Amino acid sequence: MMITTAMLIGFAWKSALIAGLTLGLLRLARTRSAGERSLVAHVGLLALLVLPLATLVLPLWQPLPASWVAETAPKPSVITDTGGSAVDPTVAAASVPAVVDAAGSPPISLSVGADLAPFLYLVPLALLFGVMLLAVLRLFAMRGRADVLVEGSWLSALAEAQRRMGFKHGTALLVSDELRSPISWGLLRSTIVLSPKAVQAVGEAEAIIAHELAHIARLDWAKLLASRVACAVFWFNPLVWMLARESHQLREEAADDAVLMADIDGPDYATLLVGAARHDNRAALMAAHGVAPSKNSLKRRITRVLDASLKRGPASASWVLMSLIVLAGVTAPLAAFSATAAEEKVTAKAAQTAAIAAQKSAIASAQSATAAKSQAVDEAAAATTMRQLSAEELISLRAVGVTAEYAAEMRAEGATMDADELIAARASGVDPAYIRSMRHIFPGVDVDELIGASALHIEPAFARDMKTHFPDIGIDDVVALRAMGIDCDFVTDMQKSGVRMRNADDAIELRATGMFRPTAKRRATPRPTAARSQHGATVRIGADGTMEARSGDGRVARIEVAEPPEPPAPPTN
Repeated sequence: MMITTAMLIGFAWKSALIAGLTLGLLRLARTRSAGERSLVAHVGLLALLVLPLATLVLPLWQPLPASWVAETAPKPSVITDTGGSAVDPTVAAASVPAVVDAAGSPPISLSVGADLAPFLYLVPLALLFGVMLLAVLRLFAMRGRADVLVEGSWLSALAEAQRRMGFKHGTALLVSDELRSPISWGLLRSTIVLSPKAVQAVGEAEAIIAHELAHIARLDWAKLLASRVACAVFWFNPLVWMLARESHQLREEAADDAVLMADIDGPDYATLLVGAARHDNRAALMAAHGVAPSKNSLKRRITRVLDASLKRGPASASWVLMSLIVLAGVTAPLAAFSATAAEEKVTAKAAQTAAIAAQKSAIASAQSATAAKSQAVDEAAAATTMRQLSAEELISLRAVGVTAEYAAEMRAEGATMDADELIAARASGVDPAYIRSMRHIFPGVDVDELIGASALHIEPAFARDMKTHFPDIGIDDVVALRAMGIDCDFVTDMQKSGVRMRNADDAIELRATGMFRPTAKRRATPRPTAARSQHGATVRIGADGTMEARSGDGRVARIEVAEPPEPPAPPTN
């Protein structure tokens, strides 16, 4: 996105309007709780952060009449060249390095201010972002040098506060001699770091822990960073800086309310704040919250702590909903508003669309080139491997029809480049299409297993049919079923006859006995019988309908045969 002077002017007055409106609402809501006022302040900061993106995404809105725009817009001046002919200013600025007017004034450049404004905006923006990043990095570096606090009273205070606030994740409790007062930060991995002097004040453990956990529970670290980003983006707007300071004050006051709601004595807590303010941390650790307030806000916080009549507590659901409605109702039309001609917006969007289309075309070309390069690499690897084979292996490969292209395709499917495997695969009819079809039925099956399956003429249709009867079947079971001569007709006939086969092993055992054949009906009261097949297997059918098959090698299979339904009774006259 190209930053223009007109865009910066729009951001300036729109951000001033949002920040001023938020400060006005905070003034009107001064009797509300700190949690509710903090929500209003941070909704205003969120609106400021959304403003640049909404300006690009939302459609153009021009409520002003076109005649107003034409009358108020500056008329382009006509510049004449040395020959006296009229020249358009934009063309002159773009094509002629220096022009003079009719009176022969010194050369001027009309685009110097427009080109300089974005640069003047970006330099402070980069500096503020760099300072914020440095503060965050130093914060985490200090965390790595800190020691774990093992003091029993502090750990008990932390556990009790977490239980009371309903924390579902742990909080690291550390101590560092680089601090002068406690701080806290983090979202998913929250951290509280105490100073050595604070650790010695065991009596203040409950109040300090409650204050820092209140910051963590309210996601105040994310709000702090968001306010710093808003100040960096709108560094030229003093109202944004005022709103950021007020939001920081309200975050501290909301944390104070959380401490007082935890039955901490107000005067004792006020004394703690006074002592913490005397040992405030250095500005290098500004990317974290702490008990120590800024000295300018200390009087206001202590006054609130000692005032028992103030309303305390978090913002209600209705207050949150109202704030979001105000955010959308103010930010959306303000971001879409434009007092300039619509053609400028259309031209900018057309240029952006063209740039996006060119970028997509470049990405598609790069992807095509990558795919072609990958295929060329596979074919080159296959050709290289075949050149390394002996004359006998090459003759054998040629005899079964193995080519470099076939080897590259098999390599892409995960097959090794071993000559014996390629010969076996080609001879048994295994190709990439067969591998993909069988892996759709048996994910992850090896090429070696598929070579054995293809040698037994196992087609994907047969494997798919067997899997419908036995869902847990594997490629080895399919090979065993085919070797035993079991097909779908055999399984279907057995099931229609009432034979229950739980898995492929039951079907194989039943086929191995060679005695049971599907029948339409059997006697109502079966008697125990025994028979011996020609393979040496013994079949015994009990009176309870259970068939026991014992093969010649000692394996036993028990199969329950369902009782056929009783025939209907003959009609009576």
